[in-house]
Amino acid sequence: MLNLLALSFEGELAPGLDLRCLAPGRKPPDGWGVGYYPGGEFAATVLKEAAPQLHSTRSELVRTWDPLESSLMMLHLRTATWGPITEANTQPFVRSAWGRDWLLAHSGSLEQRLKIPAGARFEPVGSTDSETLFCRFLDWMQEQGWRSLGEVDAFRLRAWLEELNQLGPLTLVVSDGRDLLLYADCTGATQGWVWQVSPPYERLVLGDEDVELDLTRRGAKSRKGVIVATQPLDSRTDVPANWTQLAPGGLVLVRQGAIRVEALPPGAQGTVAPTMAAEFEARSRLRRPPETPVRVMDVVHRTVYRYQNPVERSSHLLRLTPRHDRLQSLLSHDVTLSVGVTRSEYEDVFGNQVRRAMVDMPYKELVMEARSRVELRDTDPLGYRPLHVRSVLPLVWMPWQANMLQPYLLPPELPDTQLEELSEYAMSFARRNDYDLLDTLLDINYSIFKEYQYAQGTTTLNTTAFSVYSARRGVCQDFANVFICLARLLGVPARYVCGYLYTGPKHANTAQAEASHAWVQVYLPEVGWKGFDPTNGILTQTDHVRVAVGRQYSDATPTTGTIYLGGGGEQLEVLVRCEPVMPEGQ
Repeated sequence: MLNLLALSFEGELAPGLDLRCLAPGRKPPDGWGVGYYPGGEFAATVLKEAAPQLHSTRSELVRTWDPLESSLMMLHLRTATWGPITEANTQPFVRSAWGRDWLLAHSGSLEQRLKIPAGARFEPVGSTDSETLFCRFLDWMQEQGWRSLGEVDAFRLRAWLEELNQLGPLTLVVSDGRDLLLYADCTGATQGWVWQVSPPYERLVLGDEDVELDLTRRGAKSRKGVIVATQPLDSRTDVPANWTQLAPGGLVLVRQGAIRVEALPPGAQGTVAPTMAAEFEARSRLRRPPETPVRVMDVVHRTVYRYQNPVERSSHLLRLTPRHDRLQSLLSHDVTLSVGVTRSEYEDVFGNQVRRAMVDMPYKELVMEARSRVELRDTDPLGYRPLHVRSVLPLVWMPWQANMLQPYLLPPELPDTQLEELSEYAMSFARRNDYDLLDTLLDINYSIFKEYQYAQGTTTLNTTAFSVYSARRGVCQDFANVFICLARLLGVPARYVCGYLYTGPKHANTAQAEASHAWVQVYLPEVGWKGFDPTNGILTQTDHVRVAVGRQYSDATPTTGTIYLGGGGEQLEVLVRCEPVMPEGQ
């Protein structure tokens, strides 16, 4: 029989729980209990029953329990060893400390009784080894000066639990309302299994002959999560059950559906997150990328329109002039058209340099070519960070700041239900990073890079941020739109950037055809606009050439046009080439 099941997801889920172990012909457990944190608060709710009868009223209640909505949930099925079969001895146990409720569930049975020292702050109500262990755990936390799982030294805690493990089998799940801790028995007498759930999926149902958990009962989609259990459960849907066993004596900490720490005993190999070290290193580089040298870049942007029938008359808007500001200097720039003339040049409301061209003579082919040389000086994008106090969400803007930033604070026009889903998704990043502004943005940037598939031809210019979020695939403009939407829902001004990306040296025999690139800039208090590239999971430095910015793609489109007469069967060809200018003598 499954003994212990717990989950942590980004955002709240409203699962359906069916305790099949209470069906006719089955031997019921000695008790069952469900603990969770409704509304994302630190106050826990526990539903439990000792010595349940077949089709008990409480089990039917939990199966259809509408308030069972949380990002954290814990289920325990008891086989009694210590203490009588009573409510007081039924897990999970709950204790209040340091402004939050703590939940604990234990798989296994200690062979020696723990003693509660005289004067201890926490004392058990029942008579089980598990509740005594819970009290000792909280007392030890207090001795260390830790008030939440987010503050703990995971390796020190793992070593302390390993000492207690000498008293008998100990697989443990603990939650403080934000984090979820799993410790696996060091002898393997009881086990800890982990399933890192990755979206997208339509339905996700898992279970065995004793329990079934439907995580998509209310239609929640595309949620990342971590499920832990004492034995693997089967997937009842098309989502593969990718369970991995936590190394005996190992410990993991999970927050908002992401494993934050994996602490293993000396010599053990990571089984839950074998790439965690590499990912941690990548995230560390993102939080403090190495400084790069100033770079001068030559850019060629060539656009060719071809038509089956001659175009008699057309007009065009060109946004092909790279920006010129503190971190980027335009050294030279020229635009040529195969036909037509430039009628005017102006700066639009977003500060973009725009050319308006008119063509009054017939043509079947129109070639627009822009050649630019740009000096890029965004060498240290987080150089400001040590000089500023920690900024936390939500941000507070002065009235005139909010007025000026309003175009970059409004989320896209989507149905309320979709915006609510995206808002919950955005908040999961904030919660995971203790509401730190920059860490939240860095997490969004890297998560889109890691969890969304780059797939050309799967989206259009009309694809919404919610559609990309649900499918978890798209191209650079889609990833930029998702980032912008999430940032704005968190109250962080964000704008769309169109430009060029240098992707490295090209082989002489390689066709050097690239395309324009899209990324995001967010406005940080007392810092200004800073670039994030979710397609590549990096901050913008001297590989990115900024050309145009706006609220969305339509404000920064490189070329747009209107055909007044003629045309048909349009074919578009775009070539972009970025090449660094080598310093003299090299």
